[in-house]
Amino acid sequence: MHGRSSDPADRPPGDPLSEVLQDLRLSGVSYGRCELTRPWGIDFPAQPEARFHFVADGECWLHAPPLDWMALRAGDALLIPRGTGHAMADAIRQPTATIDQLPAEQIGERMYDVRAGGGGARTLLACCSVSFDEPALHPLLDLMPPLLLVRGAGADDPTLPALLDAMTAEVTSHRVGTATILTRLADVVITRLIRAWVEAESRSEDTTGWLVAIRDPQIGRALAELHRRPGHRWSVETLAEVASTSRSIFAERFAAVVGMSPVRYLARWRMRLATLWLRDPRLTVAEVAARLGYESEAAFSRAYKRLLGVPPSAVRGERDPRDDEPSPSS
Repeated sequence: MHGRSSDPADRPPGDPLSEVLQDLRLSGVSYGRCELTRPWGIDFPAQPEARFHFVADGECWLHAPPLDWMALRAGDALLIPRGTGHAMADAIRQPTATIDQLPAEQIGERMYDVRAGGGGARTLLACCSVSFDEPALHPLLDLMPPLLLVRGAGADDPTLPALLDAMTAEVTSHRVGTATILTRLADVVITRLIRAWVEAESRSEDTTGWLVAIRDPQIGRALAELHRRPGHRWSVETLAEVASTSRSIFAERFAAVVGMSPVRYLARWRMRLATLWLRDPRLTVAEVAARLGYESEAAFSRAYKRLLGVPPSAVRGERDPRDDEPSPSS
């Protein structure tokens, strides 16, 4: 028998959003040290990974539609959470080349050095692509604006200028271990950027949405557990126990704040995780199904197709042999 201390509902109450941010881990990090001289322009196509840019020296312009051109100066850092396509250049409407078209020298396993431009005034950028290991963070990323910008000289967080100064030193130094140190610094800077945005949003007057739900003392606890253990046999009753409230009050409050029932939210969250995991060639469909609590691969495949309109094999780029079977009506 398990003791009552093992029950999620009996854990000390905390801030579920802080737990989400605490689990933030970067993976697949790659850095480009871009030394650019006027005139220059770089196009960064849309990608699944987030992008992080830091202006270590000089100045430039950023264009991230639908936003207008924006001036950036030394010390400015920005996060593009969903990898939205954008351009950076020394002047507004400067012709651009995609980042992959520019000459790059590999420096170690995860860092490359780009030198391009016409020989004029210099701008030094650190350009970073990152993935977030913690799936529970993804609903938060969906809510963020196209970009988060912090001005080095006017950061509300007193720690950020020092961190950005340290990034400048690493980008300009070309010392051994630069990629590793930049990874650690970017981890902290990105987390602080996200936290600053969350704190600003929390002061708004919104009364519905995921951010409101995760900060709710009761709904937030249930959401955090649901995200932490998506394969558990959750029901409205067990989620209400985690939230330390009655089934009816929990279901009503959850739907009012989140905008859908707990059962529907759980189904959508599982399918989102499934899509992420199905893209990993190291995982079989059966393993994904087991992770999400389905009794069989067939049951999972039926649920996936019912909710998303395509079979799991479509995500993996495979042909499902069942697609060749005649339908019951034929």
